[in-house]
Amino acid sequence: MGYLDQIDLLRLPKHVAIIMDGNGRWAKGRGKLRMFGHHNGVTSVRDVVEGADKLGIKYITLYTFSSENWNRPKLEVMAIMELMVSTIHKEIAGFMKNNIKLNAIGDLEMLPNRCYKELHSAIETTAGNTGVVLTLALSYGSRGEIVHAAKRIAAKVKSGELDLDDVTEEVFERNLFTSDMPDPELLIRTSGEYRISNYLLWQIAYAELYFTPKLWPDFRKEDLYEAILDYQKRERRFGMTSEQVN
Repeated sequence: MGYLDQIDLLRLPKHVAIIMDGNGRWAKGRGKLRMFGHHNGVTSVRDVVEGADKLGIKYITLYTFSSENWNRPKLEVMAIMELMVSTIHKEIAGFMKNNIKLNAIGDLEMLPNRCYKELHSAIETTAGNTGVVLTLALSYGSRGEIVHAAKRIAAKVKSGELDLDDVTEEVFERNLFTSDMPDPELLIRTSGEYRISNYLLWQIAYAELYFTPKLWPDFRKEDLYEAILDYQKRERRFGMTSEQVN
């Protein structure tokens, strides 16, 4: 029996976040340049989104390019941006056919102009789709997002729009980039690394963490199903006792 057949469709996570790690090491292991891994990682994205759609998972958020990734060699950064432009352009027809809604979070104004325009064009084109919401975390860092939210709230308090005593966790969440989606219930990281890497730090407070040694270009929908099955075997207590949950 495959992993898919064992999954309880009534206990699916609404939102799965993924740290797609290992593209460079995958390419290096084959004697190729790092970009070879990034190119092959696109196939994994397509397959995983297809698997999520098949299950009925509503939100998939991918750590596509972190704010720290700008520190990588300039040629690699430029190549990644070009790959992003060409990939988004090629995938639009598939997004429309499969009812996928594209979204993006992060400091998007840092993106090269051509990449920014292609991204926003795709977001506008798919805005009416009602299937999987595929969010790309681009030029994204969670600490920066939290600072951004704090500044927005501080400005509202300063202007009198918001009273300081009315600042709650719910208010803070409404000022995050992810305000229009539920918090991830499952976070997957590939490549065998056991780090969060400045990704959705506020949002994953109660997420289940799943680490796999597979490098991202080898990750497929079956691996997603395995992670979800593992998630369903866990007891999610949110600070309560087992007896309270049961």
